Amino acid sequence: MSSPRRVMKRLRPAALILALALGMGATGAWAQVPDGADEPAALRPEYPAQELTGQILYQMMLAEISGARGYGRQATQSYIDLARRTRDPRIARRAAEMAVIGRQAELLTEAAQVWLDLEPTSVQAQQLAAGAVLDDKRARDVQEQLAKALARQGDRIGTALLALNRGLAQISDKAQIRRLVEALTEPYLKLPEAHFARANAAFVAGDQDGALAALEEALKLNPDWEQAVVLKAQMLQPTRPALAQQTLAAYLERHPEARDPRLVLGRLLVADRQFPQARQQFERALSYAPEDREILHAAGLLAMQQGDLKLAEAHLRKLLQLGYADADTVHIYLGQIAEASKRPADALAEYRDVKGGEQFFPAQERIAQLLVNMGRLPEARQHLQALAARGGVEQVRYVLAEASLLRDNQQQAEAVAVLERALADAPESPELLYESALMAEREGRLEVMEGRLRKLIALKPEHAHAYNALGYSLAERGLRLEEAEGLIRQGLELAPKDPFIMDSLGWVQYRRGDLNGALASLQAAYTLRADPEIAAHLGEVLWKLERKDEARQLWQQALKANPGHEVLQDVIRKFKP
Repeated sequence: MSSPRRVMKRLRPAALILALALGMGATGAWAQVPDGADEPAALRPEYPAQELTGQILYQMMLAEISGARGYGRQATQSYIDLARRTRDPRIARRAAEMAVIGRQAELLTEAAQVWLDLEPTSVQAQQLAAGAVLDDKRARDVQEQLAKALARQGDRIGTALLALNRGLAQISDKAQIRRLVEALTEPYLKLPEAHFARANAAFVAGDQDGALAALEEALKLNPDWEQAVVLKAQMLQPTRPALAQQTLAAYLERHPEARDPRLVLGRLLVADRQFPQARQQFERALSYAPEDREILHAAGLLAMQQGDLKLAEAHLRKLLQLGYADADTVHIYLGQIAEASKRPADALAEYRDVKGGEQFFPAQERIAQLLVNMGRLPEARQHLQALAARGGVEQVRYVLAEASLLRDNQQQAEAVAVLERALADAPESPELLYESALMAEREGRLEVMEGRLRKLIALKPEHAHAYNALGYSLAERGLRLEEAEGLIRQGLELAPKDPFIMDSLGWVQYRRGDLNGALASLQAAYTLRADPEIAAHLGEVLWKLERKDEARQLWQQALKANPGHEVLQDVIRKFKP
């Protein structure tokens, strides 16, 4: 049987699509201060002719530096004091922004009120002050203030109505927000924006049906309102995905060049795993906007996922030419495409173009592996050793990568030596203790394995896989089975949905003769993850329960998906010579 360590596979392109191309976005619990550009021109205040004196500049810089260093409360208070002294609403606005960013409810109340005193016609100031007032149980004052602000908007009332929910988003009582929005929009129900505001408030309050009904009213008044159509589709998606897609498709028949509805339709199709149809939508969008970076990114990933590597590469290269912000991730994709196209030198070049961030380590791992594949193991080791010599938080990861390369290339003794040298320098490194324990287990040095895993547990009692590794190793050898099960159950308490620890529990139950318990644990594990090793264990339990046809079928399905898997082949040979 195999070691207790389970190595997670790299994400396949489909998973990357779901992670990166979906990008729906989410609304935070605290609203950002809306842009003042939405204020009606006639109502914008005459800002004071403020001279930027040395003292004012110094206090503003001090506040900004305090905020950047994590002293948000001090920064906000400094801006509030400066706004009171200068009577400048722009400084009061910055004070409110600081309070929102720092989630300082008390200071937000104060800052919003100062801003409102200095700029009484500002819808944004009204909204923030209203939200702060609501926290003080003064709902009637809120309604009165906002009603007055809306009444002043004139022909900009639609914009003001759309800003209602955004301005009140920091209020925790969403039902109260809905009541407030419904009361405030009552005089404006001939406007589609009023119904849109009601839809938003209903949705946030958890009433999806009410939200959809309000959107239908908005669309009756303005059937071609893109924003309302998109919101309707997004609300339908969780429960009625087909209808969500139909809603957008019908709109696009009338407005084929509409960007956002087509992008949302593409993302909904991705979420529904309809990748070819999603790709069609992004390619169609690209025909209307060939230099749109968001569309290029999604179209490139979908082409990659479907194996159209030539087109995927073209899209991604164009993305780089257009100055895409996350260039490192694009280089990772281009490296994967080059590898799949049997162009290792090109792949190396792409990975070497990754300059930093979270993609840097995966790129260096791929560089080392490519060098090994090209017969250049010493060069691969030198590459990883040079990176480890830089020190820092990534040092241990490069040591582990080197040891893994050596182990995978049948240089077990050298892999052990690499880990032992690193462990001598960092004897309490959890990663080195865990990896060196597993290496010792492979060599049959069980006392070393157990000693290091117990040290790791003492250092990090929450390390679920340390308990699992020790318990599984004991169970695999038929040693101290009661203790082994106890260790595995401790790991499972820490990570109750981990399929590999559930597999270990099933295996120790099997070793203790509890076939029915083992079957339940292994079936639950296999449902969460169709791993070939779990399939091997589950099949063995089924065989022992005289359910041999089910065992054979399971093994064959797992072998088809994982040809050449050693553990799976061993168990099949054991029961089917």
